[in-house]
Amino acid sequence: MRPATLAVPMLPVRRPLTVLAVLAVLALMSGVAACGGDSSSSTASAPAATTVTTQAPVAAPAQAYPATATKNTTRVATASSVATAAAVARIVFPGGGAGQVPDAVVLADAGDWRGALAGAVLMAPPLRAPLLYTEGGELPDATKAALGALHPAGSARANNAQAIRLGTAAGPGGLRVTSLPGADPYTLAQSIDDYRSRVAGRPSDAVMVVAADRPEYAMPAAAYAAKSGDPVLFTARDTLPAPTRAAIRAHGRPHIYVLGPVSAVSAAVEAQLAQLGTVTRIAAADAPSTAIAFARFQDGNFGWGVVDPGHGFVFVSPRRPGDAGAAAPLSASGTYGPLLLTAPGGSLPRSVTEYLLDVKPGYSSDPVRGVYNHGWIVGDTQTVGVAAQATIDGLLEIAPVPAKQP
Repeated sequence: MRPATLAVPMLPVRRPLTVLAVLAVLALMSGVAACGGDSSSSTASAPAATTVTTQAPVAAPAQAYPATATKNTTRVATASSVATAAAVARIVFPGGGAGQVPDAVVLADAGDWRGALAGAVLMAPPLRAPLLYTEGGELPDATKAALGALHPAGSARANNAQAIRLGTAAGPGGLRVTSLPGADPYTLAQSIDDYRSRVAGRPSDAVMVVAADRPEYAMPAAAYAAKSGDPVLFTARDTLPAPTRAAIRAHGRPHIYVLGPVSAVSAAVEAQLAQLGTVTRIAAADAPSTAIAFARFQDGNFGWGVVDPGHGFVFVSPRRPGDAGAAAPLSASGTYGPLLLTAPGGSLPRSVTEYLLDVKPGYSSDPVRGVYNHGWIVGDTQTVGVAAQATIDGLLEIAPVPAKQP
């Protein structure tokens, strides 16, 4: 029987040597033209023909590095969450072979980071639908281009829908659209959770509960939702909203994981949650440390359990909470791995430095036989600085392990 509440300590970890090399790939958006417009109906007509304009590849100038990429990092150099979502969708689904094109996409309003964060769960199997942003009832150019390039054919699991519209997000004309309602973050998250359970054929055994007004503590949940299919539900600090309570009840008596300290989700809410399932709180001294505690955490089948080398990491600034849902597909594909937070000014918190040292790869005789870490840097250099990227690169680098003295 699990304890009702658990504070997760920051524990040192071993640095084992295993045999597997992980190669990170970078695919950038190509120029395309796509259809746009709004659709208020839940299902639209078949997609109109899409015109694709091929552009000659342009080599990045030498001065673009190391900001563009280093030997262990790749930057998604975007100035907004709208651009992040479009770029990440194209990185994860570059086209060409099986699994390289999504059957459907998720559309979220750019002004609602909560809807996007909850919608990240639709990237998990069986839908595997990346998120794109709409803005002010329209499709931004970046979203239009991504839609044209991705050209989702429709998901059989989603009644052949090509797009899943969340809340007040715009619905593009010419696509078959399923709309999930919700005028507030609690109701929308409940709608998303119910939809995902129906598509998957059953509700999950675990749910994550995060504060609706503390994005810095909520953001890491998006990455894990995209990987696992466990939903993200919202609460007020001192009161558990009725839609969240109803959503949890639909899971039976699940394992409930609260992300964040009592300053974000109070002990009173934790007590209310304990009436609905088994509650575990994952928290540390601050938001970056809490993201690390979540990255280390494992409870049966739940959690990343990243306490050793050979993983991917996604670095996001807390100044751009919309990047959490937008970048979630990076955590659910390729090198798979948790979301970590930089400092608001774009530097690297000490706790993140110490964690990356804990999971730094090593080799005893030949680095080719080692394992490798990789980091995705989300945002332009004003969001995450080049100095922070260089530090991350060094911390991810495989290093020789001194031989033990007899």
